[in-house]
Amino acid sequence: MARKSPTISQEELYLQPDEPVREELDDARLLDLDAEEESPFLRGQKRVSVRRGSLPKKTAARLTWVALAVGIVFLSGIAVASLYHYGERSWRFRVESSDDIEIDGTQNVTRAQVMEVMGGDIGRNIFFVPLDQRQKQLEQIPWVESASVMRFAPNRLRIEIHERNPVAFARVGSKILLTDSTGMLMDLPTKRKYSFPVIIGMNPGEPPSTRSARMKIYNDVVSQLDSGGAHYSQDLSEVDLSDPDDVKVLANNRDGEVLVHLGSSNYLERYKIYVAHVQEWRQQFAKLESVDLRYDRQIIVNPDLQGTAKQVPLTPWAAKKAMAAGVKPAALISRLGPAPHPPVAATQAKTPAKATRSRAPKQRRKHVVRKAKAKAVSPVAQKTVLTAPAAKTTPPPAVPAIGGKKPSPAIPKAGHE
Repeated sequence: MARKSPTISQEELYLQPDEPVREELDDARLLDLDAEEESPFLRGQKRVSVRRGSLPKKTAARLTWVALAVGIVFLSGIAVASLYHYGERSWRFRVESSDDIEIDGTQNVTRAQVMEVMGGDIGRNIFFVPLDQRQKQLEQIPWVESASVMRFAPNRLRIEIHERNPVAFARVGSKILLTDSTGMLMDLPTKRKYSFPVIIGMNPGEPPSTRSARMKIYNDVVSQLDSGGAHYSQDLSEVDLSDPDDVKVLANNRDGEVLVHLGSSNYLERYKIYVAHVQEWRQQFAKLESVDLRYDRQIIVNPDLQGTAKQVPLTPWAAKKAMAAGVKPAALISRLGPAPHPPVAATQAKTPAKATRSRAPKQRRKHVVRKAKAKAVSPVAQKTVLTAPAAKTTPPPAVPAIGGKKPSPAIPKAGHE
C-alpha cells in the first residue's frame, strides 16, 4: 500500500506577507500616482510624432540671410544715390578758381599752357571733369611726355607732369628749337641753358618717322664720341644729318671751326684721326676749313661743300634767344653752299697730290688733281688729297671747299683701315 505523501499548499510554500506590509505598498502607490513603471514584459507604447514646419532649418536660415543682405544692399543704394545727388548739386564740390588746380613737375612747361587745357573746368563739379580727356590734351603740349590728372575731395584737382629730356638743338627754318631722342621739337626755355650741338637737316614739314630716323643716327654719333669717357660731343657746334651716308660735324677749335666728314660708321675712330692731326694740317695749309675722313687710308683736306643745303638765316630775335639758351656762336652763322658743280674725282698717286681747280668733265681721271698756281684764288674751293703709298682703291667723288696752299708731302692716315 502506497504511502501517502504529504501535500504542501501554495500558501505554505510562499509565505504570505503580513497585512501591514501590503497596506504600506498600497499607500506608496497612492502617493506616487504619476510614476509609471514599465514592465519589461509589456509591449512598447506607440510614439506620437511631433509636428514640424514646412521648411528645414538650414533653408530657413539661408533665406533669412539673403533677405538681410538684400535689405542692406537696398539701403546702401539709397544712401549712395543720396550722396550722389548731394555731390552733384552741392557747391562744395565745384572748382572755384585756378588756385584749386595744383600743378607739379613743371620746369619748362608754363602754368599758362596748363591752364589753357584746364581753364574750362573752373566752376565745374570735380566729379564731372573728364580726367582721361584732360590727360590726352596735356600730353599734346610739346614739352610734356606724360601727364596724370587726379581729383581730391571736396574741390581740388592735382596734375602731375613728366617733361621730355632734350638731347640737342635743332635748326628748323629760321628758328632753333630743342629736340629729344625721338625727334619731338620743343620751344627754347627762358631760364635754363644747355650745352648741345645744333642738328642741321631737319625740315618743318617732314613726318615724325623721318625725324625719328635722323635722331637715331644722332644718338649713335654722340654715344660713340662719348664712349670711353672722351666726351668729344662737347666739342661739336653742329651735326649735319641731311645726308645719312655722310654725317658731318662742325668741330670747335681755337684757330677756327672745322667741318669733319665722318661718313656713316666708325665715327669715333675717324674723329680721333682728326684730333690727332688737326694741328699738323693747320701748319701745312693756309686755311683749314674741312676734312673728309670717309675713305680708307686717304684724307681729303678742304673738299668742296657741293650740295650743302642752303640754310634760312635766323631772325635777330631767334638768334638772341638761341644764344641765351646756350647755342654756340658758330652754330648761329647761316652757311650758304656754293652753286651745284660737277663732282671732282680724287685719284691716288705715288707722288704727293697737288691742289687744283676742277676742269672740264672730259679730262682723264689721272690728270684731275693738278698743281694750282700760287696766286690763283677760285670761287670754288681748292682741295688737297693726302694719300698713303699703300692705298690702291679709288674713292667716291670728293667735295670742294675754300682755301688751300701748296701741299706738303703725303701724310698717311694712321690707325684706320
